[in-house]
Amino acid sequence: MISFGFYLGFLLIFVVFAVYAERKTAAFIQNRLGPMEVGPKGILQTIADLLKMLQKEDIRANAVDIVPFLIAPFIVFAAVFTGYSVLPLNGELSGSSISSGIFFLLAIVSLDVLGILMAGWASNNKYSLYGAMRAVAQIVSYEVPLGLSVLCVIILTGTLNLQTVSLQQFGNGMLSWNILQYPVLIIPFIIFFISGLAESNRTPFDLPESESELIGGYHTEYSGFRWGIFMLSEYGMMLLLSILGAILFFGGWNSPFSNILDGPIWGTFWLLIKALLLIFVQIWIRWTFPRLRVDQLMSLSWKYLTPIAIIMLFVCSLWKLWIIS
Repeated sequence: MISFGFYLGFLLIFVVFAVYAERKTAAFIQNRLGPMEVGPKGILQTIADLLKMLQKEDIRANAVDIVPFLIAPFIVFAAVFTGYSVLPLNGELSGSSISSGIFFLLAIVSLDVLGILMAGWASNNKYSLYGAMRAVAQIVSYEVPLGLSVLCVIILTGTLNLQTVSLQQFGNGMLSWNILQYPVLIIPFIIFFISGLAESNRTPFDLPESESELIGGYHTEYSGFRWGIFMLSEYGMMLLLSILGAILFFGGWNSPFSNILDGPIWGTFWLLIKALLLIFVQIWIRWTFPRLRVDQLMSLSWKYLTPIAIIMLFVCSLWKLWIIS
């Protein structure tokens, strides 16, 4: 499928530039220089790091369980990347137009916990296992408020098809976007964004990879290309959830201007620009806030985000009934 191939190519290019952008953003926020030696303004530093990583030896400890150890990174990447298959790029290119696209995306992406758990267990390393258990507990916990926030959009739009959600936001520019059509979705979007940070293991929710006590978490024993697959999956999850957030709340591929700069090419442009802006906010948060403790992380999910999401689900249901009546 064309959109699937597009996303694969874009993801590979995106990761190269996203790492550079994150380093430069971090340097600006923390008053540091960042990469500056390799290429103009250090722009080739990430490419040099990529070439170095590909040349590294694929080291495996003697005691690892070899089969799950080798395939775990690819299971994580496959679970994340398969979610791209249902994302609409523009009004004419919609990926797999299944009627339950949102459900499929959330279901298939949740399978990445299997690869993470396999990586931690097969490494035969207590730090890797602790990191894997943290990651699984975190991802499973935050899938609940994430799913409830998405369900709020489903109730108001009345569809599970992502292309239909995008089409419903066409017409009056920004005024047609779900978050402005239904102001009640502001809180569900905040919950969606926070849960997305946790799903991507991004700071302040990067406990599975906390180097101070877990070395590198579930990928401690990985090196070279296989370690790179985990990093590619992390950035892939960032991009996936950012595109999904743009579709559900901010008009998808629709132009922010009424009947201006519309069309397939512009549609793809607007979708990616919205997603990249959300990614910039994720990078900004990473280099601004400290890491949460484990108890704080779980309390935020189960004591605050989940109850608030349930209340907002009830509020959105009442809003929908009021619109119908």
